[in-house]
Amino acid sequence: MYLDFFGLTSPPFRLTPHPDFFFAGATRGDILHALEYALGQGDGLIKVVADVGAGKTMLCRVLLERMPVHMDSVLIANPALTADELLQTLADELEVSLEGGRPMARVRRLELALIERFAAGRQVVILVDEAHAMPDESLEAIRLLSNLDHGHSKLLQIVLFGQTELDVRLAQSHLRQLRERIVHSFSLPPLSPLDVGRYLECRLAAAGLSRTGVFHPAAVAALARGAEGLSRRINILADKSMLAAFVAGSPCVDVSHVHLALHDAGYARGEGFFHRYRAFIGAGIVFAVLGSLLLSYLH
Repeated sequence: MYLDFFGLTSPPFRLTPHPDFFFAGATRGDILHALEYALGQGDGLIKVVADVGAGKTMLCRVLLERMPVHMDSVLIANPALTADELLQTLADELEVSLEGGRPMARVRRLELALIERFAAGRQVVILVDEAHAMPDESLEAIRLLSNLDHGHSKLLQIVLFGQTELDVRLAQSHLRQLRERIVHSFSLPPLSPLDVGRYLECRLAAAGLSRTGVFHPAAVAALARGAEGLSRRINILADKSMLAAFVAGSPCVDVSHVHLALHDAGYARGEGFFHRYRAFIGAGIVFAVLGSLLLSYLH
């Protein structure tokens, strides 16, 4: 609703990951480069963990988009796959038939297909999103796949993206063999208050904004406190704050707009008036927007 008002060409704070809106600050860019280097070296099994909403899925999608032409990527976006379903997904991508046979025979067929690709100069990379939610049997299948090699080279590179619960699971004794096969481990930190301001500017610029200073410094500070450094929360709060500014006819987002967003999103703390009546505040924002649109239509 506020795109034309602020001079934007696309929504700046959408929740679905879009590589064009990737923020390379707060070590994100460094970790991306490290992942690209590790995959290029054929280092095998890699792990990336972050708090929920910290941006690991965005990092996964950007890495997927930047794969070199000689790499064949397989994205596992559904962590609930059984071990058989995981193998079948990989087989489908490699165009290998796994009909019949025992589990180890099926793995052997995959191995032969991977050797053929390796001989042709192809490299296969598996990216597993939400790996913390995978069943134990599927994590065991990941371990078996990570063992596949040809000479001194791994036939598969595997990157596990998961919430911090992944580390907790891997610390269990029955997953020790998988844990010890992880060559590189990376962690995405929350955004600092300074990073939040840069993040907002990055997203707004990617959405077509030609000016800076849309968010007042005090508004950025309030938003950073409420979002606790998590990019998903930042997106939610920034979107609601800009909507509140649009309703108020303000070209700049100030602290009052962020406070409305905090209470509307349920991130506010305390027992004051706004906390008790945040549902009505949220409804007020919606009705104000509808009212402004109706007035524009009538005139």
